[in-house]
Amino acid sequence: MAKLYFYYSAMNAGKTTTLLQSAYNYRERGMRVAILTPKLDFRAGSGTVASRIGLQAEGIAFGRDEDLHRILEADIAEHGKLDCVLVDEAQFLTKAQVWQLSEVVDQLRIPVLCYGLRTDFRGELFEGSQYLLAWADELQEIKTICHSGKKATMNLRVDEGGRAVQDGPQVEIGGNERYVSVSRAEFKKVMRGEGGIEPLQSPLKF
Repeated sequence: MAKLYFYYSAMNAGKTTTLLQSAYNYRERGMRVAILTPKLDFRAGSGTVASRIGLQAEGIAFGRDEDLHRILEADIAEHGKLDCVLVDEAQFLTKAQVWQLSEVVDQLRIPVLCYGLRTDFRGELFEGSQYLLAWADELQEIKTICHSGKKATMNLRVDEGGRAVQDGPQVEIGGNERYVSVSRAEFKKVMRGEGGIEPLQSPLKF
């Protein structure tokens, strides 16, 4: 039975790597997958999904106003049966788009696997994550570790000096040079100004 899945985590947990591995597994078995990726994240090039360990694949870039159900119906009409839909950076989905993906599951009977962050740099839910948490059939956390050794569940946006940035737009595209995953305790500490975080240096995508 097709289901809507949400795989969530903090930064640097390997979400995109896991997505690309899932795509490979399906294709290795002769199945066809569609990878959806938001247009606003173009660090690897529009429509390209790339992980920080060097894996990448081409996907379908979409904007916030586009109907994902219709995009996938058109893809099926042109290329044939789809066995799975994979969504990168699912936190950037709109409420309407999460609903559209649920329709892909319920009407087209295609499993949809979404991968994304749960919360932003202020500890607040992204729109896409909020409705995936509410409507997904299955939720699974992809775990990563804080520098303190505890499980990382929060995301810090930092400046060049490792100081937490507490104001600004919710969406600001960046990788290891701008974001660090930390435990809740470390998040509170840094947000109080009691310490800094040295950003990881990597040109690749989280």
